Amino acid sequence: MFVKNFSVSHRGVVARDVFAVFHAALKKKSLNDLAIVQAIAPDALAATIMKMPRKRAVMQAATPVRLGALIALCLAQSAFAQSADAPTGLWSRSTLFGDLGGLRPWLDARGVTFGLQETSEYLNNLSGGTHRSGAYDGFTELSVGVDTQKAFGWPGGVFNVSALQIHGTSLTQRNLQALQAVSGVEADAGTRLWELWYQQSFASGKADIKIGQQSADQEFMASEYAGAFMNATFGWPVLPSVDMPAGGPAYPLSSLGVRLRVTPSNAWTVLAGVFDGNPSGIGSGSANSNGDAHGTNFNLHDGALFIGEVQYALNASDTSAPDAKSSGLPGTYKLGFWYNTQHFADQQFDTGGVSLANPASTGMAQSHRGDYGLYAVADQMVWRPSADSPQSLGVFARVMGAPGDRNLVDLAVNAGVTLKAPFTGRDNDVAGLAVSYAKIGSHARGLANDTAAVTPGYPALSSETVLEATYQFQIAPWWQVQADFQYVFRPGGGVPDPQNTSRRIGDEAVVGVRTVVAF
Repeated sequence: MFVKNFSVSHRGVVARDVFAVFHAALKKKSLNDLAIVQAIAPDALAATIMKMPRKRAVMQAATPVRLGALIALCLAQSAFAQSADAPTGLWSRSTLFGDLGGLRPWLDARGVTFGLQETSEYLNNLSGGTHRSGAYDGFTELSVGVDTQKAFGWPGGVFNVSALQIHGTSLTQRNLQALQAVSGVEADAGTRLWELWYQQSFASGKADIKIGQQSADQEFMASEYAGAFMNATFGWPVLPSVDMPAGGPAYPLSSLGVRLRVTPSNAWTVLAGVFDGNPSGIGSGSANSNGDAHGTNFNLHDGALFIGEVQYALNASDTSAPDAKSSGLPGTYKLGFWYNTQHFADQQFDTGGVSLANPASTGMAQSHRGDYGLYAVADQMVWRPSADSPQSLGVFARVMGAPGDRNLVDLAVNAGVTLKAPFTGRDNDVAGLAVSYAKIGSHARGLANDTAAVTPGYPALSSETVLEATYQFQIAPWWQVQADFQYVFRPGGGVPDPQNTSRRIGDEAVVGVRTVVAF
């Protein structure tokens, strides 16, 4: 399956065996490593997984962006793999169209891999919101990867390009006005370039550098277990989505930049990157704003976004030993930061220090130089009957903060639990429950209070909380269906209902279904 989460892509399978790359990717929680291994050597990967202890407790459909979906595909394939020969039956092969009459293996032998996947969903808010109705949305992703070792004899290189065709309507924008979009698939409709980059490994595979148009959500701030959920905040979190210009370099946007990754040992990984500070190139515009409707601006004129992350893999397997097993339940812990060099508007005061709600205000907000955030991520498997059992229980937590004077959200926390193989015979299904909290920044709350002083009845802002329950049903290695329920408390943090500004938008109950098909 190749979506945002499983883009045919990257990272140095070139000079390493499948087992080593697969375990390294698991340890680093790397979407792109797993994607390229699955794309280039799906049969060997399936056989590898069959021999190893089950290290994952969650699978995921295409939420923008995420690691879980690719793992779901790999595990689903392994469940059907009986030999080194690729399964050819409709319900056992990895893609709906199989090897396309030999085209896929022919291209693979020449270093070229490609993926095509469709993600579609329908959601409906049963209560609350500004209106009550349903909406369909989805996206098609086409991705192509080139292994330079196979193609040109150049070791350690991978070229990747991907494009999106986004369709449908955003239920969040139309009916909900929530800060945490109920789907990570939602985006402005259109056809656009997504990623375009080249990656080169060096230092015997312990480091690599990636240059080009990149989507940072594929590697930074990612939670493995959170990927099972549909709400967008469990992918690229609400804090950077709301506080960074245009939501930051995350699906469906990307920015020109450079990313360095160093893996000095099985347990430790360091990521560092610098990207253009505004992926849309036009203020805080959306993905399909007039400035970059097709993702081809390649902008370098809006400051810089610096981002760094240190990762520690608990009970990591030895990637050099094919039969290695971890000494305990695996987990990953991450600490990171980001800094944007642009100027950011104060959420409460004008240039003279007067509240923007005051009729005497100039209406021009104070400007703050730079913006930054700190974050921590934890993923931990907490239960598994045995090393070879498909069943496991995993938990995750993420917390991040940013200054309250220049950001709408200054604190975001989410956490959840996922159970893999919840029923006998359903080894690749996943059930999950999660909650996410977004606190409105101190100055934004102050502005709401100031507005209430001059507009009696104006609602106060505080926070928004989302509760989500989900179930992923793996019908075939190439087909996943997901049922979902979400409840949004205080949408937008308590923003006024546009139909009656003296009251806030009512709490929202949302149901939905998603299907993901890999062709």
